[in-house]
Amino acid sequence: MNMDNFAPDKLGWLPALEHPELLAEPVAAGLTALAESAPDLASQALVAEIDPAYSDTEPLAELTGMPIAMSCNCVLVAGKRAGEERVAACLIRANTRADINHVVKKRLGVRKASFWPMDEAVAQSGMEYGGITPISIPAGWHLYVDPRATEGDALIGSGVRRSKLAVPGALLAALPGVEIIEGLGIE
Repeated sequence: MNMDNFAPDKLGWLPALEHPELLAEPVAAGLTALAESAPDLASQALVAEIDPAYSDTEPLAELTGMPIAMSCNCVLVAGKRAGEERVAACLIRANTRADINHVVKKRLGVRKASFWPMDEAVAQSGMEYGGITPISIPAGWHLYVDPRATEGDALIGSGVRRSKLAVPGALLAALPGVEIIEGLGIE
């Protein structure tokens, strides 16, 4: 991973596996589990504590000078079919938006898909809004990742607003149950 991409002079990066106190509990557990199957990738995950006021993409980019495209956003989308709710965590580069009305709806096999309300997203993910990450999403959820998120390095949520994770794109491609979906992120 190229740390020069992640404003090392502005953020104090630490090995994420050694600092679970900076991660949401499910994220720390997910990284630990990933370390068992892909230790080289998991060991590259870094965490930096930040002021929660800078947790959103644009304020963090302004603070650090990092391009917005270095960041990835994880949005939670749900739809119903035959009374069953189907949920997807969708990871896209921050300079794109998730194609909910076409790609996600079709993949979920639902007539209508929409962003989950904030309260539901927080309660079901075990993560803070604005810090939701694809690492360790609940069982039964789909994990859709745009291929651009797996290219190079990425800045993602840590499950809490007070820190961010820097990971190689290969780590995102190695997450359990991941589906790399061309066209998920649109400009």
